[in-house]
Amino acid sequence: MKIIDKPISRGELQKIAKAKFGNLVKAVVDIEKKIMVIDAELHADEEAALLEKGSKQEHLWGINLYPELEGPDWIEFDSMINVRPSSGNRSRGVDDPSVRKKIVEVVNALIP
Repeated sequence: MKIIDKPISRGELQKIAKAKFGNLVKAVVDIEKKIMVIDAELHADEEAALLEKGSKQEHLWGINLYPELEGPDWIEFDSMINVRPSSGNRSRGVDDPSVRKKIVEVVNALIP
């Protein structure tokens, strides 16, 4: 598991994907701190790592990255940690378009 707070290459992400799941990397993004954790088997483990570092639950969102894909398809908004009915997110996705936009901005800044 790695905390990403400085840009890494798409090639580096591809190596991580091949070593674990083959074509994807699970990630949890902190949209407030503009960091993310990658390379764990479960989004919940990545979420816990960020919570231990002082992140707030409401800023954490689980995604999957497909480094071999291009455009919007390379980020998948799908994680059990995203299910938060009390916060208005009733699905495994990210229902709020403004939150999705922030996630994309963080990911694109850290994996240019």
